[in-house]
Amino acid sequence: MYFSRHIDSFLREWKDSPKRKPLLLRGARQVGKSSSIRHLGESFDYFIEINFEKRKELRRIFQEVSDVREIASRLGTLMNIPVVEGKTLLFIDEIQACPEALHSLWSFKEDMPGLHVAAAGSLLEFTLKEMPSFGVGRIRSMFMYPMSFDEFLVASGYGGWVEAKKKADYTHPLPSELHQALVSQFRSFLMVGGMPASVAAWVETHDYMQCAEEQEDIQQTYYDDFAKYSDRIDPRLLRNTLRSVIMQTGSKFVYSRVEGSYRAEEVKRALGMLCDAGIVKMVQRSAGNGLPLGADVNPKFRKFNYLDSGLMLRILDMEMGSARPLTELILAGAADDLVNKGAITEMVAGWEIIKNSSPRIDHDLYYWENTSEGSTSEVDYLIAQDLRVIPIEIKAGITGKMKSLRLFMRRKHLVYAKRCSLENFGIVEFVDEEDSPNTAAVKRIYIHPLYCLSTIGLPVE
Repeated sequence: MYFSRHIDSFLREWKDSPKRKPLLLRGARQVGKSSSIRHLGESFDYFIEINFEKRKELRRIFQEVSDVREIASRLGTLMNIPVVEGKTLLFIDEIQACPEALHSLWSFKEDMPGLHVAAAGSLLEFTLKEMPSFGVGRIRSMFMYPMSFDEFLVASGYGGWVEAKKKADYTHPLPSELHQALVSQFRSFLMVGGMPASVAAWVETHDYMQCAEEQEDIQQTYYDDFAKYSDRIDPRLLRNTLRSVIMQTGSKFVYSRVEGSYRAEEVKRALGMLCDAGIVKMVQRSAGNGLPLGADVNPKFRKFNYLDSGLMLRILDMEMGSARPLTELILAGAADDLVNKGAITEMVAGWEIIKNSSPRIDHDLYYWENTSEGSTSEVDYLIAQDLRVIPIEIKAGITGKMKSLRLFMRRKHLVYAKRCSLENFGIVEFVDEEDSPNTAAVKRIYIHPLYCLSTIGLPVE
């Protein structure tokens, strides 16, 4: 069963582009890269797939032959599939296992531009770092992640709800019944996560335990990957660092909290490798003074988000025995408590922002924190919209003062911000009491449901 993905339209666009380059699909293991390319392959007359982990002997072709036309001819002969430019898709999976094949992508662009060539792999970033000039101007990269909430809804048979969400806005909220149904589905999504195997188990059985078994298998493959780099770094350090990322979700990462008395530099290196593997995403602290947001980050203050809420719950349950309170909060807790007390919603919100952005870019995440004046205030995410900085806070309840958002708006002279919760669409209007009476303007905080983060980047004015 193939589940429709956000990246599908971008892959079709790549297929039809007259200026097409060889495609490299990047992302963590088991997020659906191969399935998406195979699905694209159904639209071709001929489809050739080779996998270097399953058929190691095929590496010799790339190691011994430099002419890509000869390479393509040999592969077509071995697979008994015609290689016809414009009609054949050549898919090279687990390409990181053969650096020579990665190099060949350059030549396909120059010497056989009519052939559609796509590649994918896990742990690709480690190999690419050893090839600093790789494919400059001659390779098209796209980035893929676990399934978004919208993709989860479509897979679950609620595609109509996705279309209804797109039509809703701050002056036209969703009907109450649909709002409540989406909140319920969002709770399930937090448990199931977005890994395609887990979603497939949910669609087939609606049994969280079946999903948990898939999640355990996926998590074990990640741990198995750690062992592959034992000559570079201690696998126990990677595992302990990952555990600490999960335990510190939503907070500034403190290196000393990693079990094992490791030096800060060792932990930093482990975090870098986890980010390269695609299973951890760094959230950088930005001053938020303007665009680009990355121009004024403070490298001493960072958060880290694990890849998937379902996998996160499995690690908490399997290794720390601490998943039950969070599970109960997700399934039965009040909406306000789930958002305000469960840092998992902040983590998922960050990933939803990325998943619903263009896959052509490896997007960064930013937050803002004020530590002056003897108190700490924080805005969970900053995004760019219409050449402006837009603060986003993940909170519940519209009766609070939302001090952090208001402070950021005052400091940066903004007239609107967004606050995500499990409430329906809405608007909070106010006049900042600290503004000069002559310059005071009505400011707006737009209430955006967490289940609608696919539209968070759309303009409000």
